[in-house]
This record gives sequence, structure tokens and C-alpha cells, in this order.
Amino acid sequence: MIDIFSGLQEKFLTDIQYLRWQEWLSTVLQIASVWYARKNNILVYPTGIMGVLLAAWVYFFISNPPLYADGVLNIYYFIMSLYGWYNWSKVDQNKAFVYKITWCRKSELLYGVIGCIVGWAIIYFMLLKFTNSDTPILDAMVSATALTAMWWMAARKVENWLAWIVSNIVAIPLNFYKGFMLFTAMYVLFLAMAWAGYRTWKRQAVELNKT
Repeated sequence: MIDIFSGLQEKFLTDIQYLRWQEWLSTVLQIASVWYARKNNILVYPTGIMGVLLAAWVYFFISNPPLYADGVLNIYYFIMSLYGWYNWSKVDQNKAFVYKITWCRKSELLYGVIGCIVGWAIIYFMLLKFTNSDTPILDAMVSATALTAMWWMAARKVENWLAWIVSNIVAIPLNFYKGFMLFTAMYVLFLAMAWAGYRTWKRQAVELNKT
């Protein structure tokens, strides 16, 4: 066990010396985005957009072989961030947010879970048949869970944090294996922030239901 830990520590310290500026800037922006999301602040989207575009560049053009699903996923993040930004900025005649923090309806929960499973199967098949990815199972899983998380987040659903938790748990070993040490550390932080975000939004959803 000690030898394994020492080997992991050595790999982390070695790989972190070769970080690219895109990784550094993307990491800072994405951490800021998750922080704003936890605070239910619309700045989650502009910071997130810049962060995910840089991450897509890293996954497509720096990773060898490329993490295709994660790269495409970050393009999806970009599109859904524009959609979420629009949703979160909508207000009614009383200047109250149209999309408030709520729990998923049964139909939204069902569609999200089914979409995640179907998305994983499709992404996995495409990675297996059409790319040289050497991590198709995990790559597809990170992407599929994040697809659902981003959709729920755009609608301000509490469950988005649970989907992010699953996605982050898978993303941590995947990025470590690929040598993206800063992204690995980032996803560890994201996991903690997602849990904190879930508790915060859960509490706010309860308070909103009382009013």
C-alpha cells in the first residue's frame, strides 16, 4: 500500500511540472464557476463558458490519445451554459426569477436517469468504434452523467448536484490516468463543492417551499 501511494505521489509531482497554461486558466475559471453555482449566482455561466472552452482545447489537442467524449462534453457545456444563462436571467413581472431552486418532478427525474443511461451507451459505442480512446467506459460515464447534471442545473434543480457528484467521482481517476494532475485536483475539489452545493440548494429549496 505504501509503495502504491508513493508511486501515485511521484506521478503527480512529475506530471504537474509539465502543466500547460490552458489547464491552469481553465481550472481557475471552472472553480470560480462551481463556486458561483453553489451561491446560486448567474456568474456561474460566463466563468464556466471560458473555462470549458479551454478544457475542450486540452482534451482535443493536448491529450494523447484525445479524450474525445470529454472534449465534446465541454462543447455541450458551452451550449448548455448559454441556455442556462438565458433561463437564470428570466424574471417575471414582479422581478422574481422564473426558474427557482426546486426538486425534479418525477418525469424530469425519470428522463434524466434514462437520458444518462442511453447517453452512456451511445457515447461508449461511438468511442469504441470510431476513436482510438483507451478509456471508453469511464470517458463515456463522465460525459453521460454530466449531460444530465447540466440539464438539471439549467432548470435550477437540486438533483443536478447529485449527478455532478457521480460525474466527479469518475472524472478523478480518469484525469489522473491521463496525466492531467491539475484537473485531477480540480475534480477532487469539485466533488467537495458539489456535496456542499447539494446541501445548500436542498436547504434553499425547503425554504422556498415554505414561502
